[in-house]
Amino acid sequence: GDSCLTDGKFDSSGITNDLLGGYYDAGDAIKFHFPASFNVTMLSWSVIEYRAKYEAAGELNHVKEIIKWGTDYLLKTFNHSADSISRIIAQVGVGDISGGNKIPNDLYCWIRPEGIDYDRPVQECTSSSDLAAEMAAASIVFKDNEEYSKKLIHSAIMIFKFSRQYRGRYSAGGVEAGWFYNSRSYWDEFTWSGAWLYYATGNSSYLKLVTTTGLGKQAGIFRGILDNSLLSWDNMPAGTALLLSRLRLLLNLGYPYDEMLRAFHNQTAITMCSYLPNFSSWNATKAKLSFAFYRGLIQLNHGRPQPLQYVTNAAFLASLFSNCLEAAGLLGWFCGPNLITTDVMRRFAKTQIDYILGNNPQKMSYLVGFGSPYPQYVHHRGASIPKNKIKYSCKGGWKWRHSSKPNPNTLVGAMVAGPHKHDGFHDVRSNYNYTVPTLHDNAGLVAALVALSGKKSTGGIDKSTIFTEVPLMFPAP
Repeated sequence: GDSCLTDGKFDSSGITNDLLGGYYDAGDAIKFHFPASFNVTMLSWSVIEYRAKYEAAGELNHVKEIIKWGTDYLLKTFNHSADSISRIIAQVGVGDISGGNKIPNDLYCWIRPEGIDYDRPVQECTSSSDLAAEMAAASIVFKDNEEYSKKLIHSAIMIFKFSRQYRGRYSAGGVEAGWFYNSRSYWDEFTWSGAWLYYATGNSSYLKLVTTTGLGKQAGIFRGILDNSLLSWDNMPAGTALLLSRLRLLLNLGYPYDEMLRAFHNQTAITMCSYLPNFSSWNATKAKLSFAFYRGLIQLNHGRPQPLQYVTNAAFLASLFSNCLEAAGLLGWFCGPNLITTDVMRRFAKTQIDYILGNNPQKMSYLVGFGSPYPQYVHHRGASIPKNKIKYSCKGGWKWRHSSKPNPNTLVGAMVAGPHKHDGFHDVRSNYNYTVPTLHDNAGLVAALVALSGKKSTGGIDKSTIFTEVPLMFPAP
């Protein structure tokens, strides 16, 4: 049912009084706009590349509705009709439970989203380089809706300008943002957003910016740090490198861009090599799996909790890189002296997704509602409380948080956080490190699943849509 219909109504900042809509972050009801914007971009990217697959599955209109629900909301978080802005809303709701804080808020209270009746503060930023320009990808998705696409492009340009003018981490001024979704740097978002804006507008100034040697170095794309091969809501180098590799593979722009685009392409190849088990860059769980290419689940977060979000994003990148090489007529790429075929990369991606879907020592599908068994105690307020017309107080709802009974409502399609580094999984509602589903985790899963779906012969990328606005650099042959 409806939830939090007064969001933004009492906001004193003057940016807006309407913050209805959008998505809650996880099993709580906080709107964190930083990971939510990454979610929108990941889904948009998957539609741009694999539109035909979505259409064949009858899901194209559905996924576009999901993206638009996100972009409609993000447009409310700043003055999108202006030509320039100086502030942006970064979060709605709070989860401060430090020091035994018992003031009703979105973490202390365990109640249905429909039952929230406490105040939900709005937090804004005056410098948020890393929170900017996540709408450019969505503008390409909605090319068939010219007016809406133009609105998204205008907003993306304006936010990017704001991010460059008022530099700073969005989380630097907010304690809560630092606790939950701390941004370590904004340089990688400059390259990520600039690359998308080039595709969305065809304006070469964005390409010149992102192919500047200094910017790439500041973003950490070429540092050789293993963690830079991850794609996540706070780590964009691997995504940016593949975006620009795609440009070099399929549209060869030549001078003066080719040298830097080759560097991005080389970095993407290094990232892909690091994912493969024979190079031992990453640890993996010790699972002995049937028909598995990898010996277990790759530990892209070094064995820390909630591993699946990184695995799904890596599976998407690996599948997409394979498709880009095939679209360019290439059989593979080299890891040192070894030729790695595109089939090898796809096999890596499939093995990891199969692990998530049940090919693991627990025989557990980490996708709720799919396979058997799947998690029954998902850390999610709406799923854990029965629809019994009883209004619970903040603490009164805790009995459902600690209930020994399975969730009465099945959160179909939600991927949970996943197992620990020894392949074990505790289906415990109170331990979010195992059972929480999040917005940004599931966007990567959707992207990976659509990339892997279908037969190889019909499973390629859309070679041209992303280049719609990119001008020809040379006369057509």
